[in-house]
Amino acid sequence: MYDSILVPTDGSQTIDGTLSHAIRMAADTGATIQALFVIDTRVIHATSGELREDLADDLAEQGAAAVEHVADRAAEAELDVETAVRKGTPDKEIITYANKHDTDVIVIGTHGKTPREKLQSLGSVSERVVDTAEMPVFVIKNAATVA
Repeated sequence: MYDSILVPTDGSQTIDGTLSHAIRMAADTGATIQALFVIDTRVIHATSGELREDLADDLAEQGAAAVEHVADRAAEAELDVETAVRKGTPDKEIITYANKHDTDVIVIGTHGKTPREKLQSLGSVSERVVDTAEMPVFVIKNAATVA
């Protein structure tokens, strides 16, 4: 049913709950796990000039560590895995990556934000992915509590 399962990660603890589901799906179908971290360029551009380069480097390091964590978990389950770190707006880059890499399903977690928190951040990445993805999206609600 699935050959490739995209697991976007922001490096937070929600990934473990999300990964549990993605790994089970991949093991059942023989799918490859695609781990993706998106460096949010809006954050970099909002930072003052002299701090931008340091912030960009820090985010790149966080991204590498985040996808490596996913890769390690997938390897423990003896699954094939691909990793990528991209720059851009997270929801848009997730969709672009999924379309470019023939992703069959996206498995994404939520942070369980309150309506007020969602309003302050202009919605959530997972909501925007669900709204715009052409492929199925499997959302793990409050993924940090699922693990």
